Amino acid sequence: MQRTEAIYNHLIAHARRGEGLPSEAALQREFQLSRSAVREVLAQLVAKGVLLKSKGRATQLINPMESLIAALPLNADPNLEQIREVLEFRAFLEGSAASACARSATDLQLQLIDQEYQRMRDRNRGATTLAKAKADLQFHMLIAKYSHNLVIASLSELFYNRYFAAIYKALDLTLKRYGRYPERIGGQHQAIQTALLARDPGKAEEAAREHVLYTRSLLDNMR
Repeated sequence: MQRTEAIYNHLIAHARRGEGLPSEAALQREFQLSRSAVREVLAQLVAKGVLLKSKGRATQLINPMESLIAALPLNADPNLEQIREVLEFRAFLEGSAASACARSATDLQLQLIDQEYQRMRDRNRGATTLAKAKADLQFHMLIAKYSHNLVIASLSELFYNRYFAAIYKALDLTLKRYGRYPERIGGQHQAIQTALLARDPGKAEEAAREHVLYTRSLLDNMR
């Protein structure tokens, strides 16, 4: 199980969805395993619906929850209630991702998240609301990616891609209503990052949920 998880985490860190994977020989070298052991792990991942193996084509990394998310309703210009629903689920998802990441991410992965956090802070200086929203999601997607939880990582990737319009509009509405980008968001990001580096799952979950529910609360006064 640990071997399967290690190879899967390596794949999601180094391969894009829909692209070919590293060769079996490369995986052998990386994990110091025999060819038969690598093939056994890849077969397990195919059975889990994480890899797609087609005749005459390279094995590809896929998202096993794609069909589920594709069936959910989507509005290119969501109304206030739809935005609140999206943020309510996002709070649950990001809390779960942050908690799992604090428990399971490797030291290197936490370092990569910290680097992304620093880049996000630099990008946000004088940036547009759209640029800030994209930088925000990039930070949170990396946390989900390194949660070492297949369901969280898969669901987060699809959810953020499908409902980015609602997430962006929430920030845009608060900017128009209050004349500024939500002022507590920077401190909330720092609280999430501090909890992750301290490997405190409870505080990481609480900080991530508070971060999203804060934005959602700003919409309550717009009804």
